[in-house]
Amino acid sequence: MEKEKLRIDKYLWAIRLFKTRSQAGDACDKGRVKIGGVPVKASRMVVIGDVYEVKTEARKWVVRVTGLLLTRKAYTEAVLYYTDETPEEELAAIQFNAASFQTGKRLSKIGRPTKKERRDLGDFMDPGVKE
Repeated sequence: MEKEKLRIDKYLWAIRLFKTRSQAGDACDKGRVKIGGVPVKASRMVVIGDVYEVKTEARKWVVRVTGLLLTRKAYTEAVLYYTDETPEEELAAIQFNAASFQTGKRLSKIGRPTKKERRDLGDFMDPGVKE
Protein backbone atom coordinates (compact mmCIF):
# COMPACT_ATOMS: atom_id res chain seq x y z
CA MET A 1 0.00 0.00 0.00
CA GLU A 2 1.23 3.50 -0.84
CA LYS A 3 2.27 5.82 1.99
CA GLU A 4 0.03 8.83 2.54
CA LYS A 5 1.56 12.13 1.51
CA LEU A 6 0.70 15.36 3.28
CA ARG A 7 2.13 18.85 2.80
CA ILE A 8 3.22 20.82 5.87
CA ASP A 9 0.93 23.78 5.08
CA LYS A 10 -2.10 21.51 4.87
CA TYR A 11 -1.09 19.68 8.07
CA LEU A 12 -0.67 22.91 10.08
CA TRP A 13 -4.08 24.08 8.85
CA ALA A 14 -5.71 20.72 9.64
CA ILE A 15 -4.41 20.64 13.24
CA ARG A 16 -5.73 24.18 13.67
CA LEU A 17 -2.52 26.14 14.22
CA PHE A 18 -3.65 28.47 11.40
CA LYS A 19 -7.15 29.59 10.43
CA THR A 20 -6.57 29.17 6.70
CA ARG A 21 -4.30 27.05 4.58
CA SER A 22 -2.99 30.16 2.82
CA GLN A 23 -1.90 31.60 6.19
CA ALA A 24 -0.01 28.36 6.86
CA GLY A 25 1.64 28.58 3.43
CA ASP A 26 2.58 32.22 4.01
CA ALA A 27 4.16 31.32 7.36
CA CYS A 28 6.27 28.69 5.60
CA ASP A 29 7.30 31.19 2.90
CA LYS A 30 8.31 33.75 5.54
CA GLY A 31 10.46 31.21 7.45
CA ARG A 32 8.19 30.91 10.47
CA VAL A 33 8.01 27.12 10.22
CA LYS A 34 11.26 25.30 10.96
CA ILE A 35 12.52 21.79 11.47
CA GLY A 36 15.83 21.58 13.31
CA GLY A 37 16.25 25.34 13.00
CA VAL A 38 16.02 25.24 9.19
CA PRO A 39 13.04 26.92 7.48
CA VAL A 40 10.84 24.58 5.44
CA LYS A 41 8.86 25.14 2.25
CA ALA A 42 5.08 24.76 2.24
CA SER A 43 5.40 21.75 -0.07
CA ARG A 44 7.54 19.72 2.35
CA MET A 45 6.02 16.33 3.15
CA VAL A 46 5.16 15.65 6.78
CA VAL A 47 6.61 12.53 8.41
CA ILE A 48 5.36 11.08 11.68
CA GLY A 49 7.90 11.89 14.41
CA ASP A 50 9.04 15.23 12.92
CA VAL A 51 9.35 18.13 15.36
CA TYR A 52 8.40 21.54 13.97
CA GLU A 53 8.93 24.99 15.44
CA VAL A 54 5.99 27.12 14.34
CA LYS A 55 5.63 30.83 15.04
CA THR A 56 2.05 32.09 14.78
CA GLU A 57 0.68 35.53 15.57
CA ALA A 58 -0.45 34.37 18.99
CA ARG A 59 2.50 32.26 20.15
CA LYS A 60 5.42 30.01 19.34
CA TRP A 61 4.68 26.29 19.10
CA VAL A 62 6.95 23.25 19.17
CA VAL A 63 4.89 20.33 17.86
CA ARG A 64 5.74 16.67 17.29
CA VAL A 65 3.75 14.93 14.57
CA THR A 66 1.97 11.85 15.95
CA GLY A 67 -0.40 11.24 13.04
CA LEU A 68 -1.35 12.56 9.63
CA LEU A 69 -4.59 14.52 9.47
CA LEU A 70 -5.71 15.05 5.87
CA THR A 71 -8.81 17.18 6.54
CA ARG A 72 -9.65 19.83 9.11
CA LYS A 73 -11.46 18.37 12.11
CA ALA A 74 -12.85 19.67 15.38
CA TYR A 75 -10.22 20.84 17.88
CA THR A 76 -10.89 17.88 20.19
CA GLU A 77 -10.01 15.48 17.34
CA ALA A 78 -7.17 17.57 15.90
CA VAL A 79 -5.12 17.56 19.13
CA LEU A 80 -4.78 13.78 18.82
CA TYR A 81 -2.52 14.20 15.77
CA TYR A 82 0.29 16.19 17.45
CA THR A 83 2.06 16.61 20.76
CA ASP A 84 2.73 20.12 22.05
CA GLU A 85 6.35 20.23 23.23
CA THR A 86 6.58 24.00 23.72
CA PRO A 87 9.14 24.86 26.44
CA GLU A 88 7.85 26.07 29.82
CA GLU A 89 9.54 29.47 29.37
CA GLU A 90 7.44 30.14 26.25
CA LEU A 91 4.21 29.14 28.00
CA ALA A 92 5.07 31.38 30.98
CA ALA A 93 5.65 34.32 28.63
CA ILE A 94 2.28 33.68 26.99
CA GLN A 95 0.53 33.65 30.39
CA PHE A 96 2.21 36.95 31.32
CA ASN A 97 1.20 38.61 28.03
CA ALA A 98 -2.35 37.26 28.26
CA ALA A 99 -2.81 38.90 31.67
CA SER A 100 -2.08 42.33 30.22
CA PHE A 101 -4.01 41.78 26.98
CA GLN A 102 -7.05 43.99 26.42
CA THR A 103 -10.14 42.19 25.18
CA GLY A 104 -11.52 45.22 23.38
CA LYS A 105 -14.79 45.12 25.32
CA ARG A 106 -16.07 48.44 26.57
CA LEU A 107 -16.06 48.83 30.32
CA SER A 108 -19.36 49.99 31.70
CA LYS A 109 -19.74 53.80 31.82
CA ILE A 110 -16.32 54.36 30.20
CA GLY A 111 -15.38 55.24 26.63
CA ARG A 112 -17.56 55.53 23.59
CA PRO A 113 -21.32 55.71 24.26
CA THR A 114 -23.65 52.90 23.28
CA LYS A 115 -26.29 53.48 20.63
CA LYS A 116 -28.96 54.05 23.28
CA GLU A 117 -26.75 56.48 25.19
CA ARG A 118 -26.00 58.35 21.95
CA ARG A 119 -29.71 58.69 21.18
CA ASP A 120 -30.38 59.92 24.71
CA LEU A 121 -27.59 62.50 24.32
CA GLY A 122 -29.02 63.59 20.98
CA ASP A 123 -32.47 64.03 22.52
CA PHE A 124 -30.96 66.04 25.37
CA MET A 125 -28.88 68.30 23.13
CA ASP A 126 -31.49 68.81 20.37
CA PRO A 127 -34.93 67.92 21.74
CA GLY A 128 -36.82 69.04 18.59
CA VAL A 129 -34.86 66.95 16.06
CA LYS A 130 -35.80 63.32 15.47
CA GLU A 131 -33.64 60.90 13.47
